[in-house]
Amino acid sequence: MTDNVLPPKTCEIDRMVTKPEDVEKVLKGKKTATRRNGRYADPGEVMVLEGQSFKVDRVYRQTLGDLTDEIAVQEGYENLEAYKDSILSIHPGMPWKATMQVWVHEFSMLDSNE
Repeated sequence: MTDNVLPPKTCEIDRMVTKPEDVEKVLKGKKTATRRNGRYADPGEVMVLEGQSFKVDRVYRQTLGDLTDEIAVQEGYENLEAYKDSILSIHPGMPWKATMQVWVHEFSMLDSNE
């Protein structure tokens, strides 16, 4: 699915990054993407965390089987195993299926004058 043919959002952008430890990672530049079951933002939309603005650069689908250590670092984790452990602790009983699709939201910090 390409960025210009997205289905309707399932949630609002202000719900995209809510865990305090994730907000801190985003503010420090250690988290530049989030994966969700639903679509929370459109490309170009702006997320504001503690007064700092972040532009959503890309939104696309990906399977859990496509995740790598590099992608886990983009999520703010040391490696894929740490990311997986974190996700499974948030969602007890959820199976980690390689074929499960998630929505990827990549974002970048905006300068205060943008």
